[in-house]
Amino acid sequence: MYPPKFEYYRASSVDEAVTLMGQHGGKFIAGGHSLLPVMKMRLADPGVLIDIGRIDGLRGITKEDGRFKIGALTTHATVAAADDRQFPQALKHAASMIGDPQVRNRGTVGGNVAHADPSSDLPTVFLALGATFHTAGANGPRTVHAANFFTGLFETALGEHEVLTAVEVPAEAVETGSAYAKLFNPASRYAMVGACASVTVNVMGECTVCSVAVGGLTSKATAAPSVGAALVGKRLTEKNITAAAQAILNDLGDDVMGDIHASAAYRRQMAPVFVGRALTLASHRAGWVARLEKNVKDVAADVLEEIERRLK
Repeated sequence: MYPPKFEYYRASSVDEAVTLMGQHGGKFIAGGHSLLPVMKMRLADPGVLIDIGRIDGLRGITKEDGRFKIGALTTHATVAAADDRQFPQALKHAASMIGDPQVRNRGTVGGNVAHADPSSDLPTVFLALGATFHTAGANGPRTVHAANFFTGLFETALGEHEVLTAVEVPAEAVETGSAYAKLFNPASRYAMVGACASVTVNVMGECTVCSVAVGGLTSKATAAPSVGAALVGKRLTEKNITAAAQAILNDLGDDVMGDIHASAAYRRQMAPVFVGRALTLASHRAGWVARLEKNVKDVAADVLEEIERRLK
């Protein structure tokens, strides 16, 4: 199906993009993997497309002061291939599961989150990781925390004529791990249920910080404070993780979505399952098991050394 007719402009800078949007209105486009399909289905008719895909400085990942800044034009494939040990594992994993190789090599982080599809993966991950969104507009730059960025079904806090320029996420310390798990739509690979967890643990295997978010269930990515409250202060055992995962049902409310692929009731039943999977993998990535083993070996070595010393 062909999209409706539109005017096309190419911006060479962020300032020019904002100016063109102010003059003509319409939509920004970069990779096009979120916008073009809905235009072809005649679900969107912006009239004007402003291409920002060749603007210098909006592509790539940089690290500074313990945070990673991801340019809005950075592709999903680039995020999936990030090789810094402190880069959030949940974000790498989620990016690697988006669509197919063609989509991942062309689709952009900025386009994905600005589109705010409730079944998309990145909004859920950015919400759980406490990301910050950087925008530019006629009134200058501003930042929006992830908790305030996703406002509704295909809606964000981006103002009129504003463009998203970057997303910033904290680097992961050695005692922190994150993970993303999802129930795939077998046709589109969108999330019918998606869950992201970030946990911080101490040397005794106790959870000190826990942040969880889910997607594919409600009209926007949804934070799950009940899960964190149920797990903080407890050891990350299978029993405690399973119990905490059940607390997601307290955060979903009554507006769980359903469609021909999965009913609302089925999605609700699957939510604790995938939250539990994300928590389990995040806890292992936090490295507390390895640290406990090292502590035990160190203690054992000290005991053996003391025994040998006394036997001499």
